Amino acid sequence: MFVIKRLLISGTKSGIGKTTITLGLLAALKKRGLDVASFKVGPDFIDPGHHSRVTGKNSWNLDGWMLSKAYNLECFRKYSENADVAVVEGVMGLFDGYDGKSESGSSAQMAKWLDLSVILVVDAGSMARSVAALIRGFEEFDKGLSFAGVIFNNVGSSKHLQYLKDSLEGNVNMPCVGGIYHDREITIPKRYLGLTTLHDHRLSDKDIDRLANVVEKNMDIDKLLESLPDKKIGRPKTNEMPLISEKKKPVVRIGIAWDNAFCFYYKDNLDILEAFDAELVYFSPIKDGSLPENLDGIYFGGGYPELFASQLSNNSDLRRTVRNKSLEGMPIYGECGGFMYLCRELYNTDGNIYPMTGCFPFNTRMLSHLRTLGYREIKLIKDTIVGKCGHTLRGHEFHYSELSDIDVNIENIYSVSGLFGQKNVPEGFLINRTIGSYLHLHLGSKPEAAKEFINSCLDYKKEKMTKQ
Repeated sequence: MFVIKRLLISGTKSGIGKTTITLGLLAALKKRGLDVASFKVGPDFIDPGHHSRVTGKNSWNLDGWMLSKAYNLECFRKYSENADVAVVEGVMGLFDGYDGKSESGSSAQMAKWLDLSVILVVDAGSMARSVAALIRGFEEFDKGLSFAGVIFNNVGSSKHLQYLKDSLEGNVNMPCVGGIYHDREITIPKRYLGLTTLHDHRLSDKDIDRLANVVEKNMDIDKLLESLPDKKIGRPKTNEMPLISEKKKPVVRIGIAWDNAFCFYYKDNLDILEAFDAELVYFSPIKDGSLPENLDGIYFGGGYPELFASQLSNNSDLRRTVRNKSLEGMPIYGECGGFMYLCRELYNTDGNIYPMTGCFPFNTRMLSHLRTLGYREIKLIKDTIVGKCGHTLRGHEFHYSELSDIDVNIENIYSVSGLFGQKNVPEGFLINRTIGSYLHLHLGSKPEAAKEFINSCLDYKKEKMTKQ
């Protein structure tokens, strides 16, 4: 049992400045000498990386649709233990989640599960007294939430801020805890899958100091911390998270593709693999001419292979090696960007064609618009390297590319359902022991999937030893 102050930074909609304000608050709290634990609600790979850069510690994903309540509670407890403050960044708008009918997957749901005080971020640009009506609606929509206050973003002037504060008096209960003035210099660059990744836009120490100073100057942090109640966190009744116990001798070595092109991984996924006695060995498909030695399996996460297609294509030795390992029966798992790398060719929007590994006889084509976005549940329709027939896992899909030249003879192993029911298109492909799909799966939804992957790697390892 321990005590901690905890809060959720949410907003009225996406793109409202939650991440910038979260980073600034994390930096300001750390500057004060506080130990801060950070979390991100939703299936986001990018924001946690920026959190980690500021705090110097890992940031963790929480998700009310992909993961059970018990898993989220245990994750929050484990990684906020010994911290002074836990800061959770929300996803989209406060009440946005899986669908329009329920709170599933929303920041509001997570706030109630974890007993978080909510700070509401409101874009005050071009707004005046109407802002009070907006905030009042958020206050009254769900009486189960506890609001610590509102932060106005994109404030035009001190007079504008005072106008906004005046509008709250007598109309809403939550106080104004800050007003951030419009400043392009503290904005993190964006691209089509969200903010620019930590790999491509690493916040400098100067950036972090600037973020901290902006929040210190425009928020009363002392008053905010005083208003947050000290809340106890006890041990959960269940133990759904596979935890890394004392270090054991790993039973398999798994290569993790890790560079600017492949950096979309849930930290939980990597930890769960290690919990089942895997040694993770990192390599770069962009720079490394060969795979690490003595691998028993490979995991290609998502990312931006299209932005580094030329470098990936020019690294023909590694492409050839990956294909040969697939043909040999090495367990290889690739999702989204990793799947694109496992296909034959990548077509960018300029019409250029880049050879990839060719493990799958498909091509992928970049589009100028979003191809699909949403949560997905998969049911395995046969035994595979990531689970037994009938096992279900949850994840999400988010990409600007599509498959072309699909070979119908390649086995489909996923039965996929989402918000609008079952999808009648193949989504998970199997050739040899190589699986490729656009879906990002969270192993926390079915930790046994990691165990099955380890077992498949063990089988491959034994086969190699038999042939020697």
